[in-house]
Amino acid sequence: MEKRFTGKLMKWHYQKNDRQMPWKGEKDPYKIWLSEIILQQTRVAQGLGYYNRFIHQYPTIFQLAKAKDQDVYKLWEGLGYYNRCKNLLFTARQIVKDRKGIFPDQYEDLLALKGIGPYTAAAIASFAYNLPYAVVDGNVFRVLSRFFGMDIATDSADGKKIFSELAGKVLSVKEPGAFNQAIMDFGATVCKPFSPACSHCPLQKECTAYQEGRVNQLPIKEKSLQRKNRWFTYFLFEYKGQWLVHERKANDIWQNLFEFYLVETDEQVKWDEKTVGNWLDEQIGIRKAGVKEIFQTQVQQLTHQQIKGQFIRITLSSIPPFLKKYPWQRIDKIRELPFPKFITGFLASFFP
Repeated sequence: MEKRFTGKLMKWHYQKNDRQMPWKGEKDPYKIWLSEIILQQTRVAQGLGYYNRFIHQYPTIFQLAKAKDQDVYKLWEGLGYYNRCKNLLFTARQIVKDRKGIFPDQYEDLLALKGIGPYTAAAIASFAYNLPYAVVDGNVFRVLSRFFGMDIATDSADGKKIFSELAGKVLSVKEPGAFNQAIMDFGATVCKPFSPACSHCPLQKECTAYQEGRVNQLPIKEKSLQRKNRWFTYFLFEYKGQWLVHERKANDIWQNLFEFYLVETDEQVKWDEKTVGNWLDEQIGIRKAGVKEIFQTQVQQLTHQQIKGQFIRITLSSIPPFLKKYPWQRIDKIRELPFPKFITGFLASFFP
């Protein structure tokens, strides 16, 4: 399964991956390093302009090392996390002073530089020197968790170790740089956090999360279960007088109570018929479904969390493969199941 994953991902990369970024395919370790430092804690859309301005102002590490602190901080202005900029200057000057401006070409030596952690060291080692080190970031966690159906929290100590080991196993030893770029781009454009393009995904047939209908439940993060504010969207999938309903099993609120198909997001999604239709198409491959109603937002205050969310009622002409492993219950039997208050309050409008 690991070999098939690698093979299919590399095929997608060479045939379908058209994500464009100025540092993509770059072999200069200075430019790779600069892009990775800028993108720490920063979205690509925001970091792109900063990268271009830095390269224009300081095209080589020698020019960056000679620059005045104030000028570099001014160029960094707006990116935040200024310790990154401080480390950038320190490391540039160290490489110029101690190594005559030549970047280390070994992973361990890269890792020893200030401001460079395992991810950045692996990126430089693989992209610049084609060394077999796997990058592991949020995109990689998400792709691996879904494809292999891994329930362990990605932000736990055990999870980080297990995912890092798996990333190393699936890494293409012959083309580590291309593979690392492929899996990051795949996570950014296909296996996205919200509304991934599952219906068009080349890994769909062997993706565990897709086959089990758990794409929106993976990856698991311990910290997400501790958030004070959470956004829930429940899809009421209806087929021939039945609703999809299942028991909550995760070690989270409402364990052992029942719920509908849940999509949890970091912030509110502005749902309308178009966005619901796009989500159904991209996520589940449903092109014909009736959006019966999009209900108003509801709020429930728990002891340590506030739950906000809404319900969307969908009628199906058939049950798609993505949802076939879920149990379905006759609507007139729904009231016999135990639900959390957030859902029972909503159901009162159906069963007064």
